Amino acid sequence: MPYRPTQRTEARRAATRERIVRAAHALIARGGYREAPVAAVAAGAGVATGSVYRHFPSKADLFAEVFRRASQREVDATRAAAEAAGGTASQRLAAAVETFARRALRGRRLAWALLAEPVDPAVEVERLAFRRAYAAGFAQVLRDGVAAGELAPQNVELAAAALVGALGEALVGPLSPLADDVDADAFVADLVTFCLRSVTEETH
Repeated sequence: MPYRPTQRTEARRAATRERIVRAAHALIARGGYREAPVAAVAAGAGVATGSVYRHFPSKADLFAEVFRRASQREVDATRAAAEAAGGTASQRLAAAVETFARRALRGRRLAWALLAEPVDPAVEVERLAFRRAYAAGFAQVLRDGVAAGELAPQNVELAAAALVGALGEALVGPLSPLADDVDADAFVADLVTFCLRSVTEETH
């Protein structure tokens, strides 16, 4: 008779998998993907190295799962900020950009891992989906603004893609002007101003 996992063994398996994902996330958030070898992930999760591979066929599969979860949280936070802001399209866009920027500044290592660190192709696939999700959120705000007459007619898909690129470069790209002693409030305000000027005539 073939073995059938019980509800208890499935719950235990799911719990172990979750510990592995969380351990990998903690290491990546602290030092990027290079600081998250499988042995360190296993130690952080309290399991043997072989156990990691029983749950994830490769390190790339594990990292893709970590990336998928982390990026979804960031996308959700940005969209929630836009929705909570209400008001005009400009106000919603400003809230989304500010949230994007502040979260990246609070977790700069994780932001770098999500947006710019060289990664395995499997993780790069997730990164592309992440960027598209951000762009889709920005595009919807812009589309609503154009439809309401708040914004001038424009190529919203192009503008949204440009916003994602500009934010990523400014925050974690090789041209980023960020320094350890950056005035976060001033930096975020400048980013918001730039993004608003790029799609409107407003600065705040």
